Amino acid sequence: MLPIKPFKPALLIIFGLLAAFRCSENAPTPLPPETIVYEESFEDFPNPERGFYHYSETRASSYSPLNATTVANYRSPRQVSGANYQVVSTLVFRYFILDSFKNSELSASFLSNVAQDFNTARTAGAKIIVRFTYTVTATAGSCAEGFICPPYGDASKAIVLQHIQQLAPVLTQHADVIACVQMGFIGTWGEQYYTDYFGDASQNDQGKLLDANWQDRFEVLKALLDGTPKSMMVQVRYPQLKQRFIYGVTAPVTSAALTEAEALSGSDKARIGFHNDCFLASFDDFGTYEDYGNSTSPRTTANFTLRSYFSADSKYVVVGGETCSDGYSPQNDCEPAGKAIKEMSDMHYTYLNTNYNNQVNNDWQTGGCMDEIKRRLGYRLVLRKATLPSQAKTVAPLPVSIEIENVGFAAPYTSRPVELVLINQTTGVVSKQTFTTEPRLWQPGSIVLTETLVAPANPGEWDYYLNLPDNNTALATRTEYSIRLGNENVWQPTSGFNKLNHTLKVE
Repeated sequence: MLPIKPFKPALLIIFGLLAAFRCSENAPTPLPPETIVYEESFEDFPNPERGFYHYSETRASSYSPLNATTVANYRSPRQVSGANYQVVSTLVFRYFILDSFKNSELSASFLSNVAQDFNTARTAGAKIIVRFTYTVTATAGSCAEGFICPPYGDASKAIVLQHIQQLAPVLTQHADVIACVQMGFIGTWGEQYYTDYFGDASQNDQGKLLDANWQDRFEVLKALLDGTPKSMMVQVRYPQLKQRFIYGVTAPVTSAALTEAEALSGSDKARIGFHNDCFLASFDDFGTYEDYGNSTSPRTTANFTLRSYFSADSKYVVVGGETCSDGYSPQNDCEPAGKAIKEMSDMHYTYLNTNYNNQVNNDWQTGGCMDEIKRRLGYRLVLRKATLPSQAKTVAPLPVSIEIENVGFAAPYTSRPVELVLINQTTGVVSKQTFTTEPRLWQPGSIVLTETLVAPANPGEWDYYLNLPDNNTALATRTEYSIRLGNENVWQPTSGFNKLNHTLKVE
């Protein structure tokens, strides 16, 4: 018998390679990632925390609560009295007029009513822009300014600080449905100008602000900042107030604006935004961009310098307001005769009032730029393209790239997660993963989300979605509070997700 010869290792390798080759011949070729291009929508639709707001007011002496049905209906096109255009809205401006508490603490019933208004907004799927004031009445008389004369009817600093202390727990408890708080409290309309107690800068009295006047205003602003969560922004009427609050009563109008590095810090500087209640009403928006002096310096114009500051600072804080006069026409009209779009873009406007002043607003409709304004107030996030894997092994790396363009006037001003959502077509199982990104830094222009995530652990076919829900747990599943992207055929109204129109096969 011949001896059995051992099998050569080299032959084992050859046979193994041949077997692997035969298997690879039968294996399917992995599908490459696919790039999907999306169609932009020019529809005006509601999105949280931006756009035209509806005005409301209530007096402490005769409280008129918000109505949930009325507020919910603002999400559908509405045309207010005096307007020649319609808007959809997720914002309500709420004037709380403290007319019966100018010399006393707030009552428990009033605080309860305020809280109930926030509950109503939550039920309706809206958010509230909040301002407290003691008077909205201008009494004419024989004084320098004529149409409004002292006494104006606001409250002392001691009363204001007491009221802020009482309101702080309510504002904190309901921070989820508060878009922002305006400083208010001081002066007629809460605009910090015509005031009996904080220095009357009008021609009816001293014509500027003294050091003590600035310090008193700082105390009110600081109390409001300290009494509200760090996630909430507080708006001031005049940009110089922010400068001097941050840098002191002698701070020049050339003081530095907020930077990107400071913007997400939760500091006072990062939390102070602006409301301009005379947008494009005059050369300097009726004193918005003015140096109000101090004890040793005069009041002077500072229009161009403060506009430059406002433009830079407003990239990272919330800006809104209303028009108050059509006297600056045609400058406040649509381009090319006016500069309405450019001004909103330069100053990063997020919201405006649909109730006032419609002499100006109506001109935007007849001038042909209202549709653009409605779309671009605040953020407007448009999907441009996405490169997404079509096939993956379970729990394998999942490299994704999504390109978005913010065609709005401003970045979102509240933090929210950005989630890639995968939904199994058969089982309905949902897989969510969060991108490492900060929407508050999504300035107008291109945003690219490029990240390697992880494929689901279960095999099957999974549809891709993008989700930008509210950051508050109680509102995270409410579709009214999720951001809808500005595209055709992506919005899912029942889930609040944006469909990316691609499928992942997991093996």
